[in-house]
Amino acid sequence: MNATKIFITITMLTCLSAMQVLAQNPFINDQFTADPTARVFEGKMYVYPSHDVDCGTDWFCMKDYHVFSSENLVDWTDHGVIVDQEDVEWVDSNANAMWAPDAMERNGTYYFYFPAIADTNAGFRGRKIGVATSETPYGPFTPEPEPMEGVNGIDPNAFIDDDGQAYFYWSGGGIFGAKLNDNMLEIESETIRLDEEHPQSGLREGPFMFEREGIYYLTYPRVIENTEALVYATGDNPLGPFEYKGVFMDEHESGCWTNHHSIVNYEGQWYLFYHHNDYSPDFDKNRSIRIDSLFFDTDGSIKKVEPTFRGVGLTDATSEIQIDRYTDLSSSGASIAFLDTSDTFKGWKTVLSEENAWVQYNTVDFGERELEQVQARAKSGDGGTVLLKLNSIDGPVIAEIELPGNGSWSITETILGSFEPGVQDIFVELKDGGSVEIDWIRFK
Repeated sequence: MNATKIFITITMLTCLSAMQVLAQNPFINDQFTADPTARVFEGKMYVYPSHDVDCGTDWFCMKDYHVFSSENLVDWTDHGVIVDQEDVEWVDSNANAMWAPDAMERNGTYYFYFPAIADTNAGFRGRKIGVATSETPYGPFTPEPEPMEGVNGIDPNAFIDDDGQAYFYWSGGGIFGAKLNDNMLEIESETIRLDEEHPQSGLREGPFMFEREGIYYLTYPRVIENTEALVYATGDNPLGPFEYKGVFMDEHESGCWTNHHSIVNYEGQWYLFYHHNDYSPDFDKNRSIRIDSLFFDTDGSIKKVEPTFRGVGLTDATSEIQIDRYTDLSSSGASIAFLDTSDTFKGWKTVLSEENAWVQYNTVDFGERELEQVQARAKSGDGGTVLLKLNSIDGPVIAEIELPGNGSWSITETILGSFEPGVQDIFVELKDGGSVEIDWIRFK
């Protein structure tokens, strides 16, 4: 018998209801997250998003903030709640409006900026922006007793220029900016409207400022037709004037009304952090944060970013490789669906329903280990044979997995017929048989 045809089938008695399903995009997969601000602190990537929760309404409901960190942009640590609306004395905790935040470090202190609706009983009114401080990027953070003076709006963004001058940006009827005092707690200059010369149609919010090679980029979400696209303008000064340049991420095709982002350089590569409603396709007030690579033309213009499921980073071959977060799919016979529509955080499955249908998943790190087997968690009503190939749909076959036709989720383990070290792209193709559904594959 050919070694690649030998397999062991382990029937699963229950679904993986207690196991966290890992994925690339979205990269936080156990809660709803939105409005990600990414910052590099202490050599790690930290992401400060807002936190969508269910309040039984048809509007945004956001009560607190978590922070997440990673060294490889694949494995993320949740450091838990860093600020809760119940712990900020000036916030109206009935409003559930802890929207898009930001964070910045100066002289060993970490400053966390957050918007909220003020409690009139505390002597404030309307949308204000607060500050909380910590000695570490992951907290605990202590909120200031009062919101920032002279700042009325949402979506705070801090920026420190190379000369040490700090700036502050926010939105609310436009995009605004001002210099920050050295204490990072209050603005010190006159507020400047930054988008007056930009297209005025559609809502504009969520500013994010960064500098690259002497060019200052003012980026923000803007509704152009139906939902928010991401746009940018450039200037030679942190407070402008800024020349409008156009769109660098189109509106979401799904109709998710919002997008909100940040842009950061990490270990020589620029990344765009943004959000979509992956885990909640029927309700776009429950969102999930994503990451994709971002590139520039030689003149400094931002190349348009196409959203991906694959995201970024190397996937270890010995991990559960979620091929439903694919790089590419065949034009027919391949599709993606939720494992459990009643609990979308269980993730997705790949469905191959036609002979020669395939899915592609890039940048899998096989290392230098002598891997000998591959596992696939899959199910099929009629049975089927799946081929694993390297680097192209016409590439070498490294395993042939025969799936049982019992209609139940099971793990099928097959001996590898060959092994290639290093980083490879993998293709999973249905050779023959009936329709198959694949949760993940893993090498060992």
